Amino acid sequence: MADKKIERTLVILKPDAVVRGLMGEIISRFEKRGLKIVGMKMIWITRELAEKHYEEHKGKPFFEPLIDYITKAPSVVMVVEGRYAISVVRKMAGATDPKDAEPGSIRGDYGLDVGDAIYNVIHASDSPESAEREIKLYFSEDEIFEYWKAADWFYHTHAREKKEYMDKME
Repeated sequence: MADKKIERTLVILKPDAVVRGLMGEIISRFEKRGLKIVGMKMIWITRELAEKHYEEHKGKPFFEPLIDYITKAPSVVMVVEGRYAISVVRKMAGATDPKDAEPGSIRGDYGLDVGDAIYNVIHASDSPESAEREIKLYFSEDEIFEYWKAADWFYHTHAREKKEYMDKME
């Protein structure tokens, strides 16, 4: 990740995305956007892990419902990499509250407001600092992979980068 514009962000496909069978569709959106999944696993988030993840919300009225929601069923956690990945993924996710999310965004298309609760299907890190902290909560270094996608050669315009790419392919 020599390019400073290349970022990594944590994405969680929350329990409602899993139980509603939306995982493939959402992952496909990231890949079609040119982002790369460099780490991914399905886990059942424990209360302890959820409390660490959402510690900045402790004491707020929505904290307990949020913890109950994220621990209700399995989630898919991913490290997503790409140019400006943090802001790109946040824009793709849409506004936190599905009723405020634009159509075409993940939450706009799949989020549900059922009156007493909001099910917004996805979490995305909101800053480089949050991304770094959150990725470390869910992934060890050996669970994150460096690799070239088949079309990467097409987007490299500098000769040095092309040579490095070709050297890696040998």
